[in-house]
Amino acid sequence: MMALRTAATGMAAQQLNVEVISNNIANMNTVAFKKQRAEFQDLLYQTMEQPGAQSSDQGNIVPTGVQVGAGVKAGTVYRIGTQGSLTRTDNKYDLAINGQGWFQVLLPSGENAYTRAGNFAVNDQGQLVTQDGYLIQPAITIPSGATDVTISQAGQVQVTSAGSPTPTTVGNLELSTFMNEAGLSAQGSNLFKETAASGPPTTGTPGNNGLGTLVQGYTEASNVDPVSEITALIVAQRAYEMNSKVISTADSMLGVANQVKS
Repeated sequence: MMALRTAATGMAAQQLNVEVISNNIANMNTVAFKKQRAEFQDLLYQTMEQPGAQSSDQGNIVPTGVQVGAGVKAGTVYRIGTQGSLTRTDNKYDLAINGQGWFQVLLPSGENAYTRAGNFAVNDQGQLVTQDGYLIQPAITIPSGATDVTISQAGQVQVTSAGSPTPTTVGNLELSTFMNEAGLSAQGSNLFKETAASGPPTTGTPGNNGLGTLVQGYTEASNVDPVSEITALIVAQRAYEMNSKVISTADSMLGVANQVKS
């Protein structure tokens, strides 16, 4: 009975749906986290009577035919890149991107990664780094003895030193964009890598050519909406239960068929 296998694919699909939703809820407080959504596709159909086939020698056409579906499969799990709200931290090394763009991060392997999480710090050499100690690109070094650091909306980093009231520019931060940001490969730790689906990065000055601006002393919050996630979780749970009911019903029908005596 096909219903058993069909309902099993539905249960597997809803299990994946719940796993995606649970990951969203788990990251409600992750800096700059972007929620995900699972989408599904129907499987191949068993065609018992082809729509449009002739049903007689006079040329009568079958209007609908008979096609029975085989269930569902996961089509994609895509990331929704809507802007998260900006949260004030008053940390001078925290940066939020207001608009489009990604910070560039240099990995220990020499590869570039990209992140929206701007909760930065400085290491023992005064270099601006992520929470894992990875260097921000272009590299920014805060000189020892600096009493204040100012980062403009356009990414210009200026420091003020003791005894010198005039700010000194020590570097300029840049942002990158991609033709298809949903095609970036998530690496964990708020990092993403370029893929063939995302296309190569386009790098520029914040505030120019559609890039967002930087806001010092703020971080971008997760864009997860708790109410929407709980609602989606309830829907997924009910869909899972209905598929399990189909399996129980199909099993009962098979039991009845086994009891038929010739």
